[in-house]
Amino acid sequence: MERILKSPNVTGWLLAAPLTLVLAAFLVLPIVMIVIVSFWTATEFSIVPAFSWENYAFLFGSEVTYRVFLNTFKYAAITWAVTLVLGFTVAYFLAFHVRSQTWQTALFLLCTIPFWTSNIIRMISWIPFLGRNGIANSTLISWGVIDEPLEWLLFSDFSVILAFVHLYTLFMVVPIFNTMMRIDRSLLEAASDAGASGFQTLWNVILPLTRPGIMIGSIFVITLVMGDFITVRFMSGSQAANVGRLISNDIALLQYPSASATAVVLLATVLLTIGILLRLVDIRKEL
Repeated sequence: MERILKSPNVTGWLLAAPLTLVLAAFLVLPIVMIVIVSFWTATEFSIVPAFSWENYAFLFGSEVTYRVFLNTFKYAAITWAVTLVLGFTVAYFLAFHVRSQTWQTALFLLCTIPFWTSNIIRMISWIPFLGRNGIANSTLISWGVIDEPLEWLLFSDFSVILAFVHLYTLFMVVPIFNTMMRIDRSLLEAASDAGASGFQTLWNVILPLTRPGIMIGSIFVITLVMGDFITVRFMSGSQAANVGRLISNDIALLQYPSASATAVVLLATVLLTIGILLRLVDIRKEL
């Protein structure tokens, strides 16, 4: 018995057992319960624990479902593109243009200041800025740029995406910055000695070596945006919807089986998206 317990394989399993139990209890089990409930049916007053395809049939048979999923993909794609550009630019500046490690740390901490407050507070702070009589419209009118307030600044897709970018850009900055800091600076010197321009060095050296960080940031941003419903609700003025809002509305109406079915489809979509991203780049070197 003692020999078995001292075996490296057994020791490894024993060390992993506590975390495995925690993940099983708080991650796997809830997901299994959601999948089971998604096959139940609900009336106005009760939930019937009987197997049925009704929820999925209604979900895939409704045109609203496809429009909402398309809207969700639109928000995720635009937010991903904007945060990628901003995140790469900020990370590149911190990694290659700020020489002092003290300044790097200070500027990086400066980027985290918005996270010192809740997401809702940060979203609400945009309303007086983007409103019809807000700071942005008042400034543009005073400068003579526009003659009347811009209606699309607030309670529109623009305001939703702006809030998403504000909330999630740092999730793109951190992994890209971490990857860039691992790049051997001698490679940049070799590219320069070989006559490569700054853009050629960026495109052929830095960008390929930064792809794992870009993929990690992309996974963070895409999954967070696709599951977020509070931002869409506040910043669109309840005039737009995504999959998260569908789930939230079903829960508010106590339609838990319908909400579970939508959640299962969303989970499958997110996992498929992550699977595609993981096939493009091997991120194990970053983990």
